Amino acid sequence: MKEHPVQQRVMLLSRGATRLWRNNCGMLQDRFGKWVRFGVANPGGSDLIGFHSVIITPDMVGKKVAIFTAFEVKRSSGGKATDKQLRFIDLVKCFGGIAGVVRSEEEAKSLLTE
Repeated sequence: MKEHPVQQRVMLLSRGATRLWRNNCGMLQDRFGKWVRFGVANPGGSDLIGFHSVIITPDMVGKKVAIFTAFEVKRSSGGKATDKQLRFIDLVKCFGGIAGVVRSEEEAKSLLTE
């Protein structure tokens, strides 16, 4: 399956405790001819970003916390993440977020339940 249909299926997880948005990254020229980058963590930011809400255990005050979530979507077979994409995923995980390369809705679900 190509990347776009995989991404659409993963986006279906954006309900309940999880919210995901498409992180469009790129560059364009402004009216003065200066190049401007757009997108979170461009270059290297994941295709889908958002949060997954969890309830902290009672010994931690019982509050909800939104955990930053980032999925780099690749086609179901093949397709490699770039070094910059892998560094972004590692950074998110290092700070306690949920992140990874996913090739299916099931892989994304498994990252949300780890």
